[in-house]
This record gives sequence, C-alpha cells and structure tokens, in this order.
Amino acid sequence: MNEKVIGIMGAMHEEINSVLELMTGVEEFSFGKRTYYTGTINGIKTVLVFSRWGKVAAATTVTSLITRFNITDLIFIGVAGAIDPKLKIGDVVIADRLIQHDMDARPLMPRFEIPLLGLSYFETEPRHLTRAQQAVEGMFNRGIQKFINQEEIERFALNAPRLYTGDIASGDKFFASQEDKEALHAVLPETLCVEMEGAAVAQVCYEYEVPFVVIRIISDECNENSSIDFPDFIQNVSSRYAHRIIENIFELGIS
Repeated sequence: MNEKVIGIMGAMHEEINSVLELMTGVEEFSFGKRTYYTGTINGIKTVLVFSRWGKVAAATTVTSLITRFNITDLIFIGVAGAIDPKLKIGDVVIADRLIQHDMDARPLMPRFEIPLLGLSYFETEPRHLTRAQQAVEGMFNRGIQKFINQEEIERFALNAPRLYTGDIASGDKFFASQEDKEALHAVLPETLCVEMEGAAVAQVCYEYEVPFVVIRIISDECNENSSIDFPDFIQNVSSRYAHRIIENIFELGIS
C-alpha cells in the first residue's frame, strides 16, 4: 500500500500561509511559477500550494501535485460566492458534486457534459466528504470566537455560521452582479455556490483516480447588499477557517 501524501491547495495566499503554520519539516520547491511546500502535518506527509486562479491554472497545479509529488489525496480550500439565497457570509460549503458551469459543447453533447468523459458532475468520495463535514462541524461546535475576535464577528455578521453540503459550480467567470447569479441558479438550481477552480481540479483528480474534497467558505451572499471588505475577510476570517478546518481533518486522521 502506498504511503499517504496529502495535497492541499488554497485559493488565496493568506489561506496557504495559515495552513503552513501547521506544517513541520518544511521545504520549498519552485517551478512553473508556483511554490510547493512539503512537510508533515500531524505526522502525515503533506504538500501545500497556492492553486492560482481559474480552471486552467488550478488544473495545472493539481497535475503537478499528482505527477511530481505523488499525492494520494487532495484537499482544496478557499472562498466562494453564494448562489443559493439561504447561504450567509461565513457559512461553509463542502461539495458532494462539482460542475463546470461554462462547459457547453452543444449540439455535440448536452450542456455541461465534459467531452470524452460523458460526465457533467464529479463526485466527492463519501469518506472524504464525511471527514470534511466532521472537521467543519467540530470547528463550529467549539465556537469561532475562539479564533476570530468579536469585532470581526460583528463586522461580518458571523453570528451563526452553518455547514452545507451540495453542488458547487466552477468556471472562468467572476460573478459580480445579482443578475448573473440568478441566471446561473435558474439553470443549475441545486448549486449552492460558485468559484473558479474546484470542478477543474475535480476533473483532474477523477482522471488520475485521486480522491478529493473541495471546501469553500462563503465570502459574499446572493444579493446586492452583500459587499464586504474582501481583503479583510480573507486575512481575518477565511484564512483562520482554513487553518482550523485543515487542523481538524488531520486530527481526525486520513484513512
């Protein structure tokens, strides 16, 4: 049986830096305009890297993790924008399925279907989904006030953040307008949130038979009144979420 090597991809530098605090015996390897950090977390070999933004960049990064670092499992963590109106800033979404909302090869094949694979969705393996759910629930049960101060909790209205599990949509488009969000939700009504990397990473993992989980922290709601200080949120909320979630996953054990 191959030794476990866990790949962790973060969508923001701040998230990478927060997870890096958990690693021991760190070494750096730079190539392809990316810096990969190797070491251990809780005694488990780990490779940590900033995904870079967009489907092509993220797919390139995870391919390097698989082919050059021989990872056996992949965790992706980062922020996302809500598409489902029930989501609030500070909620966490774990994908049970991921879809590329900008894939459209009609009339050759149905909308959203990936050419040559015959799939529209990539599914998270149940054991990885369960482990991530336990890690997030553990963080919320202990209370985010243990690592986020009250001023920030009030500023971002993080009064009762919740965990959701469901569909995440990915594509090379930033959803800034309410109209765009509503249009996507109309065509993919089961989608909870949208981002720019997860489904592409999931496709690469599927093709290389590497189990994965994608975890997203909601940074904006599906309404016109959800603007926040995004850099502040990344620095003081999502990066701290990332640290605690990854720490909890490794404490639960990677099997």
